[in-house]
Formats: sequence, C-alpha cells, structure tokens
Amino acid sequence: MKWITKGDWDGFFGLGLNNFVNVLLVINLCVFVLGFSPEFVATRVLPGLAMGLIVGNLFYAWQAKGLAMRMNRNDVCALPYGINLLPIFFFTFYVMAPAQQIALAEGATKEEADTIAWMAGIVACLGSGVIEVVAAFFVHHLRKVAARAALLSALASVGLFFIAADYAFRAYAFPLIGLSTLFLTLYFYYGSVQIRWGIPGGLIVLVFGVVVSWTSWYLGMASPVDSLSLSDIPIGVYLPKPYGLEALVSSGELLGFAAVVISMGLINAVGSLQALESAAASGDDYPAKSSLVVNGLGTLVAGVFGAPYPTTLFIGHAGWKEIGARSGYSLINGVVIGALCFSGMIGFLASYVPIEAGMAILIWIGITIGSQAFDAVPRRHIPAVAVGLIPGIGAFAALVAKRVLSGVGYGEEGLPYSNDLLSTLASNGGFFAEGVFALEQGWLYVSIIVASIMVAIIDRKFWSAVAWLLAAAVLSGTGILHNFRVIDTDITAGLGPVWNTVAGYFLAIVALVAVRFAFVTNIRPIGEDRD
Repeated sequence: MKWITKGDWDGFFGLGLNNFVNVLLVINLCVFVLGFSPEFVATRVLPGLAMGLIVGNLFYAWQAKGLAMRMNRNDVCALPYGINLLPIFFFTFYVMAPAQQIALAEGATKEEADTIAWMAGIVACLGSGVIEVVAAFFVHHLRKVAARAALLSALASVGLFFIAADYAFRAYAFPLIGLSTLFLTLYFYYGSVQIRWGIPGGLIVLVFGVVVSWTSWYLGMASPVDSLSLSDIPIGVYLPKPYGLEALVSSGELLGFAAVVISMGLINAVGSLQALESAAASGDDYPAKSSLVVNGLGTLVAGVFGAPYPTTLFIGHAGWKEIGARSGYSLINGVVIGALCFSGMIGFLASYVPIEAGMAILIWIGITIGSQAFDAVPRRHIPAVAVGLIPGIGAFAALVAKRVLSGVGYGEEGLPYSNDLLSTLASNGGFFAEGVFALEQGWLYVSIIVASIMVAIIDRKFWSAVAWLLAAAVLSGTGILHNFRVIDTDITAGLGPVWNTVAGYFLAIVALVAVRFAFVTNIRPIGEDRD
C-alpha cells in the first residue's frame, strides 16, 4: 500500500475542504462575534488548531498504513479527522461569549475580556479532551445508560437549529449566493450523482460561491465580500506556544461552564465511537481504545497550544473510502491545513473566500446530523427524538432573542438587561423569556434527560423514567440545569439551586407514581397495536 494514491487526493479535497470551511468559521466567529483582532486569532488560536490537526491526522494515517500491512490489503481507509464543528458553536456562544460579557460587566477592558474569553475556551477545550480520553475506557457503558435516541436528539438539535437553520437564515440574507450553493450542495450530496473527472462536489460549490460572491460585489449588488477586509490576517510565521498552561491557572473561575464542557465531551466521545463503528461496517476494524484516546489527545494538544476548539473523528468513513481515499488523504489534510494556519495563508484565503460561499456545506452537515437521529433509532423511539429537540429549540430561541436585543442596543451602556425586560417580553410580546432562558441553561443535559424519559415510557420501563426525573431534579438543585442570571451586558449561566423547577420535577414524580398505582390497570406489551 502506497502512502499516497490518486484516491487520496480526491479524499483530501473532501476532508480538507470540510476542515477549511470550519477554519473559516472559527475566524468568522472569533473576529465578528467575539471581536478578537485578526492578529490575536493568527497568533493564539490558529497555531493550536494546526497542532491538534497534525497530531491526529498523522496518527490515523500511520494507523491505516499499519492495518493495511497487517491485513495485506490495499483498500484500507484512514479514519477521517478534523476540527469539531459542534463545539465551535457551543464554546463560542456558551463559554467564550458569556465569559467575555461577565468580564466586561466586572470592569475589564475589551482586551482583558478577550483574553479571558479565549482562556475560557482553552479550558473548555482541555476539559473536553480529558473527558474524551477518560471516556474511551467506558463509553460503551455510557451508551447502555442513555438510549441512542437520547444522545442523538441532542446532536440533532445542534445540527438542525444551531447549524442548518442559522446558516439557512444567512443564505436567504444573500439569496443569490446562498440559495444557489445550497441547492447545488443538496443535489451533489443527496442526489446520488457521479461527477465527471472525480471532482469533489464540495469544491465545485465553493468555487461557484466565490465566483458569484465577487461577481455580485463587482456589479454593486449585496454581497458578503463587503466585509471580508475586516477578517484579514497578515501572512507570517505563527509558531505554537503552550498558552494552555497559562489558561489553566484561571480554570477555577470557569467552573460555571462545566455543564457545557462535560456534555460536549461525552457527546464527542460517543460520536467518535459511532465513527469507529461506521469504519468497522466498511471493513476497516480499528481498535476502539487507542483510536478514541488519540482522538482526545489531539484535542488536548490543540488546547495546550492555545486553541479554544477541539478536534474529533468525523462521521462518513464509508464515503471517503468509496471515492478511493486510503491513508494519504489524512496525511495531506494535516500537513496542508497545518501549513495554512502556521503561515497565516488561511487568513489570506479568508480575505477572498467569504463564509457564505461554503456555508451550504455546513447546512448539509447540519441536516445530515439531524436526520441521522431519526434514521438510526428504532421506529418507536422517534417521538423521543422529537421531544429531545425541544430543549434545543429553546436554546436556539434564547440565542436569537439575545441577538435581537443586542442588535437594538441592550447590553450596552445606558440600556442594560434586566428582569423587568424579561417580564415585559412575556406580558407585551407573549414571549416567555424566563422559561426560554431557564431551558437554555444546561439544555444538552435536559435534551438527553427528557428523551430518555420518553424512551423509558415507550419501552414500559416506569422506574427508569422516574429515575431520570429524579436526575433532572438533582441537577436543577445543583444549578447545573435551568439557573440563569441577568447581568447588565448579558443573560448567562447562574449558580445555585432552582427550587421551583426542582419542585416541578418532584411533583411530576409524585403524579406519575400516584397515577401508576391508583389508576393504571393494564400495560400493553411493546409492539402491540394501540389506538
């Protein structure tokens, strides 16, 4: 088996394009959402991402080469690996942005607040990596405790709302670019079409989007090109430094974000295990523990060198293998994306390639993640997946509400957030903001819990449903779930018990137990037809 084959170049264009778009997204969120300077991103964020990508991709390329030699085969495909899309959103909006706003509210300068937000992201990244490494030894047991419908419904919420819906809104804001690339992407990836000369469909979409974006701008039409100069990162040599050690000193102040970090770490571990199962189904059976441990180590390396976002194994091994990718595509991906980050060339490209040109690929990823939740569970558990989406809808509604309020000036000097504002939204606008923001806090846990309760009810496991309700009550009592606080500049995670919600969960337990023993006379077996 050669290190690099023709199929590896085809695989690289797919995997590399995926990671390239994710890096563009990182730059976009860091510069435009968090307000980091381009130099800050170039010197502190991107080198750490590059290190995580290089370590992981080199290992999985070596792993594939070794398996091919042991099995005397030339069709072994390396595990696809890259920047984890889900935590990019979660760590930005639920760790870094709140940390930044809290720092500003306490009198920090913008530069100090940026550093605090970045360090919060690094600690979240390191925490996620530690959880993934540890989870490699017991993740199989986790899947036995929480049903697949419960775990996948949380992922589906991220895919459908925070990724697909959010970028679909953006597509309609620039319909000429957004809609054309969106339907091209859907045609390529869902239409079962073969493309002449083996050109990756994603590459066609990206080039087409860039051409339309710049043509629109040249003709004086609305185009995302207008804002590209703001994301310019100078070309240079940006070597990684162990910023993560400095960030750990501040970790005690960041325990309020543990709910997000632990949830994402566990979900990433389970998702990585699913990636291994997908590879095994394609004929490439890799050892689970070593593969998962290195997956977590890649995230730790990224965090140690300053990246606030983790890396992960990707779902989709069968697709890369089908187009001829072997071990070399992983090798090329790590080297090329790493070089682009170390040199600042990724910023140069970001100055000419708007995220809108490639965001249709992100929408496709979001749709795929969402649809998998309904496709990969037993038919009877589909209602559980649907119920598990509701906390994600609440979290997304909270994010949209804060964007709107911030857009009209709330959170700035002279117009602070307040509890009166939330009451006004409910009384005058019919928007029960207090409920929405309560549901937002720890919503990943809430999604897993309510979906697990539904699975237990559907599978006639009454006491399992009661146990999950008890878990929700306990987590609400510790403040991990549902506790939010209003500060002048933001609505963010709170501390301490939420007694009214604890009482609500306990009352639900009492009601279920009372009804079960006082009124229920018969329980139909699973699978029996019901009216």
